Amino acid sequence: MENVSNSLGWLQANLLNLVLVVLIAIAAYWAAGMVKKFIVHLGKSYEHLDETLFHFLGSIARYAVMIVAGLMILDRFGIQTASLVAILGAAGLAVGLALQGTLTSLAAGVMLILFRPYKVGDFAEAAGTFGKIDAITLFTTDLITFDNQHIIIPNSEIWGAKIINHSHHAVRGVDLVASVAYGSDIKKVKASIAKVLKANEHVLADPAPFVEVETLGASSVDLLVRPFVNGENYFDAKYSLPQAIYEQFAKDGIEIPFQQIVIHNA
Repeated sequence: MENVSNSLGWLQANLLNLVLVVLIAIAAYWAAGMVKKFIVHLGKSYEHLDETLFHFLGSIARYAVMIVAGLMILDRFGIQTASLVAILGAAGLAVGLALQGTLTSLAAGVMLILFRPYKVGDFAEAAGTFGKIDAITLFTTDLITFDNQHIIIPNSEIWGAKIINHSHHAVRGVDLVASVAYGSDIKKVKASIAKVLKANEHVLADPAPFVEVETLGASSVDLLVRPFVNGENYFDAKYSLPQAIYEQFAKDGIEIPFQQIVIHNA
């Protein structure tokens, strides 16, 4: 009977606190959800911002509201929260040190999502790996290479290093080198290359292709051939034009040089 009496006494003394706890919990749950929805909606309002980051920030804000509510509830029952906050802070520091590499990748992921040096679907070179961007998360970037390998790179290895985005501009120049023998008629050579470029469906008329002598090699005259194509046709042009130029040179009787060793008898 004494235990029951003590329990009833405790309930009477803390009834107001219990009601306040329930109200605080309900209000905190509602506020946490509203804060997260607001942050996520903010990310959706701007097309240039990535939703992944705002979902992450929304989750952090939601948990922050719930933690504050929990501390308020503990305070209502007279529990000292200052020491608890200190313990949580020390635990957070320990976890942060243990996950230093992961947190570095997280920070790099936030920067990549904010500044968007590349996006999903782009062809890019990052951390020495070239491929199509398949996914961008807060911790890693996934690439698919041309031989169909799936490569996952920590964002910490990408941010702060050189990033080459081959899909950033809609129109790209395709740099090729066409070598002909010394003594070749350069005007005829240029005309032959022009035939190939004009016949290729991917080569744009504007900007006009660039074809000029670039270097005088040891055994050849080297011309820089730079047609312009839409970004999605870059690799089609890069790997089809050299063969087409070679075949056109053969038709037009233009000599393609090769290394020779000339031995003179004494």
